[in-house]
Amino acid sequence: MKNEIKQCIDVLKNGGLILYPTDTIWGIGCDATNAKAIQNIYKLKGRAASKALITLVGSERMLEKIVVDIPYIAWDLIGQSINPLTIIYDEVNTISNNAKAQDGSCGVRLVKQGFCQKLINQFGKPIISTSANVSGATSPRTFTEIDNRVLNGVNFIVNFGQNNQTKNKASNIIKLSKGGAVKIIR
Repeated sequence: MKNEIKQCIDVLKNGGLILYPTDTIWGIGCDATNAKAIQNIYKLKGRAASKALITLVGSERMLEKIVVDIPYIAWDLIGQSINPLTIIYDEVNTISNNAKAQDGSCGVRLVKQGFCQKLINQFGKPIISTSANVSGATSPRTFTEIDNRVLNGVNFIVNFGQNNQTKNKASNIIKLSKGGAVKIIR
């Protein structure tokens, strides 16, 4: 796993795209602060640039660095959630603008375990995560379901977890507003 993380970090530092096992499903990822790399994800997926992407962080400290105002309820939700939880925050900083929604909000997930958390923490910056599929296609729940266009369009494919046949699912998503309003998205 150490070698795989090192290779991912080298690709991320050079603006490349990785295909990696997240805490949910397989994802296409890049440095969340690199606008050109994010644009390459949109191009690979054939996804409209107006659709925001999810950003992953590996620690509470990293979350506090990028989210401008974390509502108190967010900590409760993160702590109580059984499944991985992506929270859309009204305002984030240090994330490239082309990863955010037009209103400046951004979905951020605190990864709590596994390969993905180790990768993010060793990289030292947030990582973009979007499902490893072409826009409009079903999100692959195992590595074997990933389309060849995605496999051929990234700079590095992580070997770790490719044999896992557990049918994982995407995270739950909620939107938290500064006033404390909670909206369930997925």
